[in-house]
Amino acid sequence: MAHKASIFRKEHFNAAHRLNNPAFSDEENARVFGKCNNPNYHGHNYDLIVKITGHVQPDTGYVMDAKLLSDLIRKFVIDAFDHKNLNLDVAAFKNKNPTVEHIAIEIYDILRTKINEGLDLKIILYETERNYAEYPA
Repeated sequence: MAHKASIFRKEHFNAAHRLNNPAFSDEENARVFGKCNNPNYHGHNYDLIVKITGHVQPDTGYVMDAKLLSDLIRKFVIDAFDHKNLNLDVAAFKNKNPTVEHIAIEIYDILRTKINEGLDLKIILYETERNYAEYPA
């Protein structure tokens, strides 16, 4: 039986966003989201870690080809999010608050359709050095 292992790919992108709930008053948005509710948006330098877990394939020694994983992340995540205003430029966030949690879930949903279903996928997304989300938890 093949051994189970995990591989990780770390990437980086920069993006702007504004946390705002249109159902809230201006005062409540300011109270709930603080500086992140700036009407002129604000930016983050996101660090993305993609974890793939599965059985090491005896013919290649890979869980998954790291170059293929890198290419998928670049094409479907980095190219879509890097140097973008998430609220305005990314369709998934037109009606969804682009919190670090929602961004991590969106990245998971994008990559899940591109990666073999037999492999486990986990997204860890750092919004700042101290704040990050993990999906699935």
